[in-house]
Amino acid sequence: MNKKLIAAIVMTLSAATAIAVPFGSQSVLVVEDDTGKILLEKNSNNVVSIASLTKLMTAMVVLDAKQDMNEAIAIDQSDVDMIKHSTSRVPVGARISRGDVLQLALMSSDNRAAASLGRTYPGGMVGFKAAVRAKIAALGMTQTVIEEPTGLSPNNKSTAADLVKMAAASSKYPEIARITTESSDIININGRDVQYRNTNRLVGAKGWDIGLSKTGYTEEAGRCLIMRIKSAGKNATLVLLNAKASSTRILDALSIRRFIAGDAPQVASEPRIRRTSIISANNAAVVKTSLKSRTKARQKHRARHRRA
Repeated sequence: MNKKLIAAIVMTLSAATAIAVPFGSQSVLVVEDDTGKILLEKNSNNVVSIASLTKLMTAMVVLDAKQDMNEAIAIDQSDVDMIKHSTSRVPVGARISRGDVLQLALMSSDNRAAASLGRTYPGGMVGFKAAVRAKIAALGMTQTVIEEPTGLSPNNKSTAADLVKMAAASSKYPEIARITTESSDIININGRDVQYRNTNRLVGAKGWDIGLSKTGYTEEAGRCLIMRIKSAGKNATLVLLNAKASSTRILDALSIRRFIAGDAPQVASEPRIRRTSIISANNAAVVKTSLKSRTKARQKHRARHRRA
């Protein structure tokens, strides 16, 4: 009986601590990977647009099909975004290996690259959509609908709870884990080396041990982020949905990392100015360190990826 009472008290205190951690993101879920325990939660069952988080599903389906990663894909006019009219540094007509196209779709979240992966899937877009529906069902993502491979459609929707399942599944693919945790890469486009960077500036930043990463943004979805991180020896998956700004998304991730490490303050009783100064200092360090990491990564990848 005493053990049950103690457990109940611990759970109550944990819930109180979670409430004391403020988030700018509208939906939040943080799960301890080793145990499945929910560490932090906010509106985790709200169905919302997921933007480019979609591309993790696109990558899994493409890799499941075991398509040739060395096969050249020609970027087609049909791959151009006609929904949001977003820009791309990948020109129509460029021929790029499927492996590099996957790199562009995941690391720099290029929409033309993601669209071409769906278009060149066995059976075309019809086959791609069928494979996505099957994958969603297999993962038990009961509140998820994905209609196209980029995430540009506001009809691509899910919940933070479902997206934790997608993150866990995609982290088991070595290619996805590797690509999404590279800070930058150099890819040959029409005979010219072009540098592409990770859309998540925390990747490669000092103090961050990231095993999976994907950002997303559309007007409907806001700023989104999926990461699997290690902090203070603990492995956790975090999902942040519908933040109003990139800085909000970053600050939420910083707060979560501190919470997992056990040094998150009881924000409700802490002076506001102190909390702001701490996070701002951390954020500045992130930016400075990330720039250094990108420079080193650029030098490493230039040698590895240079092509004739």
